[in-house]
Amino acid sequence: MREKYILDNLEEKDYLDKYNIDKYDRPSVTTDIVAFKIRSQIGDTYRHNSKSNLSVLLIKRGEHPFKDMWALPGGFLRKGETIEECAYREIKEESGILPVSLMPVGVFSEPNRDPRGRIISNAYLSIISDESVLDAGTDAVDARWFDVSFVDTGDCYKLTLACDDIVLTTCLKKLKTVFKKTDFQLLDEGNLAFDHGRIIATAISILKDSSKDYDLIFDFLPEKFTLTALQDVMETIINVSLTPANFRRKIAEFVEETEEMVTGAGHRPAKLYKRK
Repeated sequence: MREKYILDNLEEKDYLDKYNIDKYDRPSVTTDIVAFKIRSQIGDTYRHNSKSNLSVLLIKRGEHPFKDMWALPGGFLRKGETIEECAYREIKEESGILPVSLMPVGVFSEPNRDPRGRIISNAYLSIISDESVLDAGTDAVDARWFDVSFVDTGDCYKLTLACDDIVLTTCLKKLKTVFKKTDFQLLDEGNLAFDHGRIIATAISILKDSSKDYDLIFDFLPEKFTLTALQDVMETIINVSLTPANFRRKIAEFVEETEEMVTGAGHRPAKLYKRK
């Protein structure tokens, strides 16, 4: 056995010594990060319910291609980095935010997705629950949260991203759903850079499907929360109003009460819960 082991290793060393990696195309590798958070617009008085919006983080590009257009934070993999390390570094450099964790969205490898050449993107989903201050840097000239609308119009899926007076739109065709991930085809690039409309649409589909199993929704909230706040997160993501009694019955096995309460002007004290 030892002789065979030595022979195999000698053969492998000889193979590697003769191997020429330049015989094969080596496309560039990037990461793109779809960072979501839920933002609330509080009413004028406590009697007016707040409105929550699902928002996505975009940066305004300061370099060509797509200069001055809005895009997802991301960039090229550096020597010695893992893909995950690249993703954390890029979102921190371009927005000032460092996510707690990342979830794979998929690999986007269409040959013509980037006008600079063959560039493969590894996309990630992240959820931001704190009030981190955006701070654009490196090749980004601005960073903002855009409220998300993703609607099936019958003719296409229309993705609209809005921030103040800036409105970005693109249309996509739904292809197939596999393992909670829905693939889309861009019908038009709209006014988003690269194929980022397709990446965002794919991330939204993963977020919605995962939330139906009561997964990921807790990541939008602090460690302790009210059931009303949790239901608000769920409704915002799936864009459907839920009956409080029905929601609390279904969520009961995933949460447990704490001994703490939250109070507010004009409101009854509410129990705080945490994830089991």
